[in-house]
Amino acid sequence: MPDRLRFFIDSTPTPAGVALLVCDEEGRLRALDWEGYEARMHRLLRLHYGENGCVLEPARDPAGRTSALQAYLRGDLGAIASLPVETGGTPFQREVWRALREIPVGTTTTYSRLAERIGRPKAIRAVGLANGANPISIVVPCHRVVGANASLTGYAGGLERKRWLLDHEQTHA
Repeated sequence: MPDRLRFFIDSTPTPAGVALLVCDEEGRLRALDWEGYEARMHRLLRLHYGENGCVLEPARDPAGRTSALQAYLRGDLGAIASLPVETGGTPFQREVWRALREIPVGTTTTYSRLAERIGRPKAIRAVGLANGANPISIVVPCHRVVGANASLTGYAGGLERKRWLLDHEQTHA
């Protein structure tokens, strides 16, 4: 059996609940989810890295990631922009996730516009599915995608958190 990837998990309190951060040995963010949604996070890690593809250990030095997230939550919205991320997923999913990071802070887009942005205007549902499989909440800002009529649509951390994140960004943008 090949060596399993070693990931390090930490948690940090936020105004929207306790966030769980998973980094690799190089300090790249691999997952960011919410306490109470750990099952989803573990499911995505298994999906992206295989049933036994990674092992989670307590974080050794989480300060860089948690401090950037805390700065973002205090209103320094650019604090998370340069955090290094690394994800599993298909090439299409990673393309969608890269496009999510290009959505300006304090703004939203629709699934349709996101599909157009990546050059696949008919792939609206596939973009929605990729958005929903995003393992790195907030930093890869899937919360900035709304329905065609600007309504809040699904967010893995709950619509209340999505509304909080959007309000927070609009307030501090």
